Amino acid sequence: MKKDIFYSALFAATLTLGFTSCSSNDDTDNVIGEEDVIKTQDDVYALINGAYRPYQTLSSTFTSMVDTPTELGTSYLGNEEDDVTKMVELKYDKTSSYAKKTFNALYKGIGIVNDAIEKTEASKSLTAAQKAEPIARAKFSRGLFYSWLVVLWGEVPIRLTTADVSTQRQSIDAVYTQIVKDLTEAAEALPTTPAAKYNPSKGAAYALLSRVYLQWASNPLTLSEVEAIKDSRVDPAQKAWNTERLEKVVEYADKVTQLGVYSLQPQFKDLFGIANESKGPEQIFTIYHEGDGIDQQGNHQDHCAWTYPFQEKTEIVHIQPIHTFNDWPNDDPRKEFSIVTTITDPRDGSVHSYLPPVTLPVYGKGVDRSTSTSVYTSIQFNYVDRIELRYAEVLLNKAEALVQLGRNTEAATPLNQIRQRGFGDKTHNIAAPTLSDIQKEWEYEFVYEQRHWQNLTRWRNLISTVLTVKDFEHFDDSYATVGGTGKDGSTVNAFFARIHRFLKSKYQNINGHFYRFPIPFGSNNEELGIDQNPGY
Repeated sequence: MKKDIFYSALFAATLTLGFTSCSSNDDTDNVIGEEDVIKTQDDVYALINGAYRPYQTLSSTFTSMVDTPTELGTSYLGNEEDDVTKMVELKYDKTSSYAKKTFNALYKGIGIVNDAIEKTEASKSLTAAQKAEPIARAKFSRGLFYSWLVVLWGEVPIRLTTADVSTQRQSIDAVYTQIVKDLTEAAEALPTTPAAKYNPSKGAAYALLSRVYLQWASNPLTLSEVEAIKDSRVDPAQKAWNTERLEKVVEYADKVTQLGVYSLQPQFKDLFGIANESKGPEQIFTIYHEGDGIDQQGNHQDHCAWTYPFQEKTEIVHIQPIHTFNDWPNDDPRKEFSIVTTITDPRDGSVHSYLPPVTLPVYGKGVDRSTSTSVYTSIQFNYVDRIELRYAEVLLNKAEALVQLGRNTEAATPLNQIRQRGFGDKTHNIAAPTLSDIQKEWEYEFVYEQRHWQNLTRWRNLISTVLTVKDFEHFDDSYATVGGTGKDGSTVNAFFARIHRFLKSKYQNINGHFYRFPIPFGSNNEELGIDQNPGY
């Protein structure tokens, strides 16, 4: 095994408490019996950690789900009818395997958590003190899973017991209220310093609360509001942000800082890769990965970004940025690491270039350069832990909340901590950041970390941002035909003809209904009985 950790008990619980239709009896398949099965805390953790098994499978799925259907993402995975191609081209619907997998995995995790909480509370073998931390872990997990559901799908059913099979969608406020309740209760009993970064802690609960309150403060679109714009190519007007919730963002960000446990990793590059996983002062909560065939799927973020190392050819990776490199200022050192255009093969010193007219740059955070061999091994075994929460996000949450509150000068302190680490000095500090400054920092600091789509929907500029693809180099019709001459004077290859089609499709298809993802089929391809989101 990669690590000797208790987390391996995760695989002891193989419950199938997913989201199923009312007519399905899958909710009870393989559920541990009603007898007092909780004898020790190890029993509790084996049950609760089981909730992360379905969640683990989403580490790289999130990349295809929320990174590609924006102006930034493209893919060469599969054929023209592949589901990830449909994500890229904004042609996905309720049959999407990515929506299906994500929605059902999150509810399966919630079902496992609910079962674990009930059995732990019913245990006669453990004291109240012995139950407190395990239940807190469970509530943290449930809050995490619902935080993704409400962002991606809006109003969703709330299930808090194993007996609850409701398909009734609850209001966005109700979902967020439950998330906050779970996370605040969890924070009371979670340790300040966990045994490992892939175990929930007070800091993780506080950090997630800062994220949740920021999203909630924007007054997310309701079902009726999405219905009103489902065919529109103009973003909905931004409501006034909820100031009470913005203050909560600042409060919980400060709580993370006040723990005295977290700080920015001195070197940005040392956040990523197998040598740096789940360690260091910045990583707050991570998703553990043992690798393909061991943790069910592994984390394919490396594989997707760096599929065929050191090969200059037209289809080198599965997930690739379209425009970020051109848009990113050259004086930002994070650019060279985060978006790779050239890389040296340590075996022979040869330099390989990933630039037009052959191909595009690759996501550097997926090119594991943390050891001399990891650039090969990580894409084969997919065993790098995913960072769910890191301290830079907490600082940026706070900075954005302060700007929304009109306290721009105060926002400079958390924002400039990130910029000083990024640039290596104070020469790029901003005295009074604007919302535009915050938005750019989100993109540059968190590219390829599954934050972009959530940000665009929170700022209500998803449509206008995707429409900017018309200004990209390869949107020009000169790239439409293989063998033709592109605007840059090169001979158009199949890669850039496809990029051209992707950009055209994004531009043509974007409208208001993409502020939500479709309610998918269940795990057994059954209708779930949940009212569909507008436009699907």
